[in-house]
Amino acid sequence: MAHINIEVSAMMKNISLWFVLGLMVSAPAAAAMNVFSCEPEWAELVRELGGDKVSVTSATTALQDPHRVEARPSLIAKVRKADLVICSGAELEVGWLPMLLRQAGNGAVMPGRDGYIEVATLVDRLDIPKTLDRSDGDVHASGNPHVHLDPRNILAISHVVMRRLVMLDSANAVFYQQRQRDFAERWQQAILRWQLQGAQLKGVRVVVHHQDWAYLFQWLGVEIAGTLEPKPGLPTTAGHVVELKNTLAKSPARMIVHAAYQSDRAAQRMSQLSGIPVVVLPYTVGGDDKSVDLFTLFDVTLQRLTGDSR
Repeated sequence: MAHINIEVSAMMKNISLWFVLGLMVSAPAAAAMNVFSCEPEWAELVRELGGDKVSVTSATTALQDPHRVEARPSLIAKVRKADLVICSGAELEVGWLPMLLRQAGNGAVMPGRDGYIEVATLVDRLDIPKTLDRSDGDVHASGNPHVHLDPRNILAISHVVMRRLVMLDSANAVFYQQRQRDFAERWQQAILRWQLQGAQLKGVRVVVHHQDWAYLFQWLGVEIAGTLEPKPGLPTTAGHVVELKNTLAKSPARMIVHAAYQSDRAAQRMSQLSGIPVVVLPYTVGGDDKSVDLFTLFDVTLQRLTGDSR
C-alpha cells in the first residue's frame, strides 16, 4: 500500500509540473508598447531604443511632406491605441496632428501627458522669428522644426525618449537603459566620423528648396546662398527664379539641394539657368533605398554633399 501511495504521489507531482510548464508555454508574451510617431526619424529612434519591446508606426514616409498630411481614420485608430506619441512639434504637424489627437480621444497621449513627446522642445531651435506676419509665408512661431538633421540633437533626444520608455514600461527599464547606452556609444563614434568627412564642406555655398536644412548646415558650416521658395512654404515663381539666378551669378553656389519628398522641377530649372548641379538628399529614413536607419541616413547625406560615390 505504501508503494502505491508513493507512485500516486510521484504521478501527481509530474502532473503538476507539466501543468505549470504548460501554462508557461501557452501564456502570451507581454504586449509590446504601441508607439505612434509623426515622422520616420523618430520612429527609427524609438526602434533603436525599444527593440522588440515596442511596436512603432509612422504617420508619414520620407516621400511625404510632413507639413501636409491627411488625418485619415486609420491614423486616428493608431493614435487611439498608442501608449506613446512622439512628434517633431514646433508647428510642423499643426495642420493635422491636433485633429488626430482630438478624434482619437486618448487622454494618455495628449500634450502635457507622459505619453506625448514633442522633440523640438528638447533642443535649442533655430530661426525663431522675432515677429510673426503671415505675409512672410509659412513661418513657424516656435522656430525651425527640422531638428533631426543635426545628429547632436538626436543624441540629446535619445536620453529623453529612453527615460519616457522607462516611465511607461518600468518592467523593461534595464533593457531600455542598456539599448540607449549602446546607441549613444555608436552614435557618438559616428558623429566624429561624419564631422571629419564633412570638414571639407565648411564655407561651401548651397541653394536649398526649403529651410529643411538649417540644422544640418549649421552643424557642417555650410552657407545657404538662397532658397527656391520665395518665402517659406510658397511655390517658386518665375520672377523669383530670375532674381535668384542673378544673385548666384555674382556669388556662385556649389549645388542646389532638395529633399526626396520635394518636386525637382524648380531645382532642375534653376540648374539649367545657372549650371549648378542638383543634389537630392534623403532628408529622413527611407528617403532612398540606402537610408534604412538613422546611421545610413547621415552616411548617405554626407556622401552626397561631399561627392563621395562610395
